Amino acid sequence: MRRRAWTPVAAVGAVLAIGLGVVIGGCSDDETTLTVMSFNVYGGGANEDKPIDETVAAIETVDPDIVGIQETRLEGTPCTAKSCPPAGPSVAGKIAKELGYEHYEQPYDEDEPFAQQALWANAILSKYPIEGPTAHDLGAEIDVDGQSVFAFNVHLDDSPYQPYQLVDIPYGGAPFIDTEKEAVRFARDTRGPAIELLKQELKQADDADATFVFGDFNEPSGHDWTSDAVEAGQQPVEVAWPTTLALEDEGFVDTYRDANPDPVENPAFTWTPTSKPSNPNDHHDRIDFVLARADDLTVDDAAIVGEGGPSTDVVVDPWPSDHRASSATVSF
Repeated sequence: MRRRAWTPVAAVGAVLAIGLGVVIGGCSDDETTLTVMSFNVYGGGANEDKPIDETVAAIETVDPDIVGIQETRLEGTPCTAKSCPPAGPSVAGKIAKELGYEHYEQPYDEDEPFAQQALWANAILSKYPIEGPTAHDLGAEIDVDGQSVFAFNVHLDDSPYQPYQLVDIPYGGAPFIDTEKEAVRFARDTRGPAIELLKQELKQADDADATFVFGDFNEPSGHDWTSDAVEAGQQPVEVAWPTTLALEDEGFVDTYRDANPDPVENPAFTWTPTSKPSNPNDHHDRIDFVLARADDLTVDDAAIVGEGGPSTDVVVDPWPSDHRASSATVSF
């Protein structure tokens, strides 16, 4: 998401980690285990004049084999809910160099409207060789020790933003709404074209050994907006959000909810560490995802990465972004 309403307080301290609890050496010879991560890097922290090494440290803490990063460039001026084009150079190359990773810069094509709705200064980073992109740059094939792994990485439109519409927070002039039916209709109108393009791109991965979708979806998951979450006061209404549902229909697993199935016990808010959950001008939610698909897929662990506090499983201090990141370790 690109809404700007609060300035994060700079933190001081060393990088701390609560481990993901995975011992790769314990896997059988014919099983592959990968740790993957989705991270909206907020211009590498540059939107708040933070040094890029804080972003690098956050990724190093997880030590992912593959990571999809979003918002690798600064926001253009002016940046509004209706128009916020990326500006300036991407930080993806610098981050990859510091990490010793390969990277693929996903171009923002002003002549391709659907791709604009699916990409906003994105890049894919990998410890393994990146073989090449998909047709519209939403993904790339990666050679993982001879296995074909596809990584797709999206940044979907944030306006209108249905959680705000449902809790009467003004944003981009969108109308307030009350029902699941209205929320689903607005969500499909906002992100449907991008998801249809992604589904077309996913066909290139039909024969892959494993496929991942990373992204800042700017839309929650129906696994979080449940009747139990409504009863607990976390959400205003139960909603089967269409974007994650469409990908689950394509065979993808929501890795965090697979490992942490109770949204009341583990609400996993990735938006946003820059305000308190009680702030009446915002609604905290999980909008950053790692989705995975493979034969015999096992989600070994999954975590929310961010600053210290109840919303975070893996702690990084200082934290450079206005999003928390999502990570997972899977075997296939």
